Order: sequence, then C-alpha cells, then structure tokens
Amino acid sequence: MSNATNHPFDIGNLSVGRGKLFLIAGPCVIESEPHARMMADSIQRITSDLGIPYIFKASYDKANRTSIHSFRGPGLVEGTRILRTIAKSTGLPVLTDVHTAEGCRVAAESVDVLQIPAFLCRQTDLLVAAAQAAQANNRAINVKKGQFVAPADMRHAVEKVRESGCPRVSLTERGASFGYNNLVVDMRSLPIMRAFAPIVFDGTHSVQTPSAANGVSGGQPEFIPVLARAAVAAGVDGVFLEVHNDPPHAKSDGANALHLNHLRSMLEQLLAIHSIVAQHHT
Repeated sequence: MSNATNHPFDIGNLSVGRGKLFLIAGPCVIESEPHARMMADSIQRITSDLGIPYIFKASYDKANRTSIHSFRGPGLVEGTRILRTIAKSTGLPVLTDVHTAEGCRVAAESVDVLQIPAFLCRQTDLLVAAAQAAQANNRAINVKKGQFVAPADMRHAVEKVRESGCPRVSLTERGASFGYNNLVVDMRSLPIMRAFAPIVFDGTHSVQTPSAANGVSGGQPEFIPVLARAAVAAGVDGVFLEVHNDPPHAKSDGANALHLNHLRSMLEQLLAIHSIVAQHHT
C-alpha cells in the first residue's frame, strides 16, 4: 500500500505507517501477571506464524470505568513493572493507557507506546505531558479518537503532541456515539485522519454498547470481523483488538472482546485483504 501519510515512524524494529499492516492486541486490563504473560505469548505465536508485526497492549488502570465497583487493574507502579517484564521476556513492544501527567512520566520509563484514552483526547495538559515523556524516553503516542470528536478535528490532538516535541504519533478510530448506548463507525474517518498521522482501527471497542446494561458495557463481538475487514479494505496502517481467552469471565470489556481462538483466522482474512489493497496502490 502506498504511504498516504507523511509521518511514518518506528517503534524499535516495528514500522508504523510504512505499508505493512501491524497489530495492537491484548486483554483490556492486566488481570494478573500470569494471565498477561500467557496472552502475550499466545498472541505472539500467532503473529509470528503469520508475519504480522505485533504490539502487546494491556491497561494498568481502567480509570474511566462506568461503575465505581468495576475492576480497574493493578495500578501504575505494579502494572508498568509487569508490562516491562513482558516486553523483556518476549521482545515485544508494549502499549498502555495513561490518564495523568505523573502516569505519563512513570509509564514512559517502561512502555513503548503511551495511549491517550478516547475520553481524554482533547485534554491538552495530558497530551503535552505524554508527548514530553515520550520524547524524553524515545517512545511513541497513540491517541484514540473520542466518540464525540469529528475525524477532521483530530488534527488538533496530533498538533498538540508534535508541537510538544514528539513526532511519533498515531491515531485510532474506535467508533462514534450514536444516540445512547451505541456506537457506529464512519469509514470515511479513516482516510480523513490518515492525512494527519498513521491510522489504526479498533475493531473491538467499535462494537461496544457503552453502559448498556446496569452500568456495564455490552457488545456485539460477532461484528468485529466485519468492521475490521472493512477498515483494512479502506486502508489502515494497523488494527487494534482486545483479545481474551475467556471473554465471558474477563474483568473488563469482555462483552466486546475477540476470543483468542478466533484471532488467527481473522488475521488471515485481514492479511489477504491488505495484500489486495496494496496491489492496487503500488
């Protein structure tokens, strides 16, 4: 696929925006160190077999859960220790959400990609702090588009990051609010945002039904492959998937997670589509 953005970058040996489809995947939250390591190892085996560059993701703290009683994770210090341990043992780059300036400084010492959650994509102080921490540690930033933000307006988030010193920034589409408790994906957003930065499509949060059941988000995971195939056909640089070995018992976002058993076949489909798209853009 031809490079539609002038801002590709590298995360270690992994290239972002240079034409090869990459994957960001893992459980929504770090449930335990053994579980996170098992998920990283399991997904890495699949991506290695298929030749897909892979970034492991998991959150140390789900700070924007609907209910105060929801599981949030092990916290900043323990969570980033677990992620750094996984990175060292697997050789994988790792990604996690950040929510505060202090979190950015600590996380940037351990993880390769700082992710700005969708609800915080317009928070200037957080974007600036993340950019400064990322640049100081040679890290990257992934900004999720808010469910309430027009695609063209995400150029401002990119500018905040770049003008604060970090040129390594990507954007992720995760659906737009459509009435109450529902999200839709406008595929036009992908080429619009790809004009500013490399673009990633989040196939799992896009099928979420936010806060639809007594303070707990639901989902329609049967549509994950449909939307992911469409996004790759539309021309994205990467795909983001929350993957779990037992979604019904996941501690966060299990209702919209992709079952680990379905990952290989779906990635095979996405690679086939990506190959066709690339042939028509060379």
